[in-house]
Amino acid sequence: MTVYDFHAKTIDGKKQSLADYNDHVLLIVNTASECGFTPQLEGLQKLYDDYKEQGFTVLGFPCNQFNQQDPGSDDDISAFCQRNYGVTFPLFSKIDVKGANAHPLFVHLTEQAQGMITNRIKWNFTKFLIDRNGHVVKRFAPQTKPEQLKPDIEKLLHG
Repeated sequence: MTVYDFHAKTIDGKKQSLADYNDHVLLIVNTASECGFTPQLEGLQKLYDDYKEQGFTVLGFPCNQFNQQDPGSDDDISAFCQRNYGVTFPLFSKIDVKGANAHPLFVHLTEQAQGMITNRIKWNFTKFLIDRNGHVVKRFAPQTKPEQLKPDIEKLLHG
């Protein structure tokens, strides 16, 4: 099983197959609009801008499970991300990333790339790097800044 086997609802309400990103290097991130890490949206957008022509895509999945730091509607979240951080990378509808209602994609991601102490997502802006074949390559902690991922992204893009 790969990430290409999953579907998710886009932030504008359309069902999308992740197989549409076949042959892309992906960075899948659970985001939040009111978190101390929210400024990472700017860095994620820069990564997307720098590498999208080489087959790299950031996929943002808003989540309100951590201190209710993304309480708005999908429309509110989309507008906030575009207005404050110029986000143009794909955003999806708000989901749960842990617990009984966790989206199956995030169940898969956490099974494939274990975290420190526990496998479950512990906070906003946990990042999963996916190779061109849809396999999880690496998991990054929320405090890992987007620019720190460049060497890993470039390795997957070029080698």
